Amino acid sequence: MKIVETYSHLNGLEFLLVHKKGLWEEIQNVINEIDGETCKTKVSKEKRMKGRLLYSPIDLNKAFKEQLETKKWTESRSRVRDFLKDRVAIEVQFGKYSFVAYDLFAKHLAFYVSDQIDVGIEILPMKSLQGQMSSGVAYYEGELYNVIRQGRGVPAVPLVIIGIEP
Repeated sequence: MKIVETYSHLNGLEFLLVHKKGLWEEIQNVINEIDGETCKTKVSKEKRMKGRLLYSPIDLNKAFKEQLETKKWTESRSRVRDFLKDRVAIEVQFGKYSFVAYDLFAKHLAFYVSDQIDVGIEILPMKSLQGQMSSGVAYYEGELYNVIRQGRGVPAVPLVIIGIEP
């Protein structure tokens, strides 16, 4: 996989580049190491794509989990958050759009306000990748629009939103 776009909200990326450059490089390497083609395992049952081979959100999440765990990112046992390392939280989101809104506007903010993280990272498929997945999956461009339209200070947590594709 590769990073196509990044959006820095409230200087989230700048914070990483200055204070946690090694973690940012690690995240980039993890994304680059994932072979997206091995995650193209879901046979569509949807009427408009019946029989087509699609990217499996389950397999993509599993690939991220394996790569991040080899780099000592810890996963929450209660699934409250995906991964945490050195006060940086990563949410890998290949689920429905409502889950991304919750991550961006509630989950990252709650951890930030409770002084558990300094920055949150949301990894999303680009529209080009989302089109090769089941319907209802959120995508980078749409979620970026949702964040920008809220205004500069909402959500009140430094974030990096990453858009990826194969």
